[in-house]
Amino acid sequence: MLKNYFKIAFRNLWRKRAYSLINVTGLAVGMACCFLIFLYVHFELSYDRFHQKADRICRVVGDLKSNAETLRWYVTPGPLARSMKAEFPQVQQVTRFINGSVLIQKDNFKFQETHTIWADSSIFSVFDFPLLYGDSRTALHQPNSIVLSETAAVKYFGHSNPVGRHLLLTGRNLPGIVTGVMKDIPENSHFRADMMVSMATYTQSIQPWVEASWGDYLFSTYVLLSPEADPAVVQSKLPALVQKYEGSELKSRNTQYTLWLEPLTSIYLHSAYGAPVTGSLDNVHILTVIGIFILLIAAVNFINLSTARSVERAKEVGIRKCAGAKSGQLIGQFLIESMLIAVVAFCVALALCHFLLPLFNQLSGKTISTGIFDSMAYPFWLLVLALGIGLLAGVYPALVLSSFKPVIVLKGHFSSGSRGVVLRKVLVVAQYTISISLVVSTLVVYSQLNFMEHQPLGFDNDQVLVVPGSGDSLHLDFKRNIAAIPAVEGSSLTSAVPGRTYNDQGGDIWPVNMENSRGSRQRMNVAFYNADADFLPLYKIRLLAGRNFYKDTRNDSASVIVNKTAALSLGYTESSLGQLIGRRTIGEGDNAAHTIIGVVDDFHFHSLKEPIQPLCIQTGQWWLQFLSIKVNTGNLPGTLSALADQWQKAIPNRPFSYFFLDEDFNSQYGSEERFGRLFIYFSALALFISSLGLLGLSAYSTLQRTREIGIRKVLGASVTGIVGLLSGDFVRLVVIASAFACPISWLAMHRWLQGFAYRTTLNGGLFVLAGAGALLIAVVTISTQAIKAALANPVESLRSE
Repeated sequence: MLKNYFKIAFRNLWRKRAYSLINVTGLAVGMACCFLIFLYVHFELSYDRFHQKADRICRVVGDLKSNAETLRWYVTPGPLARSMKAEFPQVQQVTRFINGSVLIQKDNFKFQETHTIWADSSIFSVFDFPLLYGDSRTALHQPNSIVLSETAAVKYFGHSNPVGRHLLLTGRNLPGIVTGVMKDIPENSHFRADMMVSMATYTQSIQPWVEASWGDYLFSTYVLLSPEADPAVVQSKLPALVQKYEGSELKSRNTQYTLWLEPLTSIYLHSAYGAPVTGSLDNVHILTVIGIFILLIAAVNFINLSTARSVERAKEVGIRKCAGAKSGQLIGQFLIESMLIAVVAFCVALALCHFLLPLFNQLSGKTISTGIFDSMAYPFWLLVLALGIGLLAGVYPALVLSSFKPVIVLKGHFSSGSRGVVLRKVLVVAQYTISISLVVSTLVVYSQLNFMEHQPLGFDNDQVLVVPGSGDSLHLDFKRNIAAIPAVEGSSLTSAVPGRTYNDQGGDIWPVNMENSRGSRQRMNVAFYNADADFLPLYKIRLLAGRNFYKDTRNDSASVIVNKTAALSLGYTESSLGQLIGRRTIGEGDNAAHTIIGVVDDFHFHSLKEPIQPLCIQTGQWWLQFLSIKVNTGNLPGTLSALADQWQKAIPNRPFSYFFLDEDFNSQYGSEERFGRLFIYFSALALFISSLGLLGLSAYSTLQRTREIGIRKVLGASVTGIVGLLSGDFVRLVVIASAFACPISWLAMHRWLQGFAYRTTLNGGLFVLAGAGALLIAVVTISTQAIKAALANPVESLRSE
């Protein structure tokens, strides 16, 4: 019997090849989309879970609160880790690291290792970074010790064991020795490291004071709690610890510092404190919903297309029933056909996933999976899903078909009933509501990206080429030498450039000789730029009041320029020029009072996802690690060659590198751009699958109205009139779907836009455009069936009536 079921199923599917192709295509595309989205969501949720003790690892973060604002930092003071280990018995181990970029020299080759961290030797006791060579207990114990990732080790030393080999840390000319090679850190980690240098190197040779300073926030601090420890108990002890070691300093600054324990596994998606690598929980939720919806649309299509064929097979069912077939046998037959299509669609979906996975990895900007069979559980559950869809999608048409009355069917009076029609219309409205909502959301995402890329930034980044360094004093020689290059229109040395979030130095300022608008001498946290006198004119930053620095910045060593936000926060106005402020930057104590000589208009030195923060610009020759060059791009290759030649003359110990500021600034929105691309592709596929469903329903409706169409044509109805008649009901369904989609998509995108400090408005034109586009696609889809029916010979349709 089972063999006969499959034989009949294959025969029916082959006889209606076009129907089978549409059904398989819709379901396969839906399952493939769902599977790829599942891989992405699973990867996003898996961040930092590869550590065996992940559930006991916490990051220490802090809120630094003043009267003006509250800063949330994931960096902490240097002595904090040691104090927690000594005073909290629940803390089993602690470790710290500082993100950095180090210039490495091997023989005559130089590399700028941007993914470098200065790490405590205990990092291997807290995290699972297995060593291929070396001893994890001692690898980072001594100064100048280096642990390389497997990829970095191959780059420097090939495939041989590099332990004991030397590398020169060129920035400080420190002789580094390789003490270990670790496996590459998995991509689903919230921080990256191709090279780890011992923390002892940093605290002994680079910034010795930070090891004992409670006022410098530089270290990412992690604690490993004992198995029986309660994080809440440890959390409750942190205020007393802060008061003990930093209370007097905080009181003098009129600020509060509150520490929190943040679970390791929540950092990537849930942290409000940031991280070197972060994700978006909203994007994960949105893609999850899209995956579910696409799968539902595909399943709904299955039902609609199967039901559409019920009329064609009505007589077959009637004859089978007259021949003695029971309802259970008919249900089994139709369920097997349905599940057979699902299995074929599963195989096609696997093939699609296999070929599309590399492209999907590229679109998502990360290697979420190297193959669909990385875990056999994934294809297994996809097969279960396919069988489940086949079963659920086949139940309704199977029950409808098996319930036909043979006498009524064979007399030609079969009708599927009004309830079935209403159900199918509801499903089509639901499909198009989802599809139009996705299209609207896609338009909003791209509107926001366009808004950020074209929003006035308050500075000119056009044709600005930036040469990074590490504070080389020889930068001054390079700056002077390139002035003779004809294409160079100006240059400026700064400690940071707009868009490089983690390279602007932090600190605070406070009024000295006047009360601010709040009637207090409250310190205010600010970002600091060290810059020369060419900074403001090169970037065309508008000076609202006062003056720029003198060319000889030594004459302005006790002067500062603040942005409008800082001036307003301090309660200053234009009349406040010449007033004194106290100043403290990371790595220094309180400095002598400085004079405000100018106020500049606000400019976006961070991305538009963040509000403009207070900024203080000061002069000085320290840590000027960026040279911004305004260039004429008429002969860019020649200009770059001339710059490289001058670099080699001035700074031969460092390789020449550069980036264009406009491209670098917009790269901050890379995750949003990738999300937007994923959104548009999945939205297009959802609309495609919905159109397949509409095609099936229009085919079903046209088939049921064949006799009516024939009579109308005999009575003189035109092709246009018949097409309009057949299309009208479906057009109304799409219009209704648009009415539902607009408020749903508005609410979803309104929430998504809240993640941006500066955002576009939800323009009603986007909703109209999405609805009109979906309606056009629907009309074209319906018309293919309507025109075919309208052009048919009425004699053929009326012959059997």
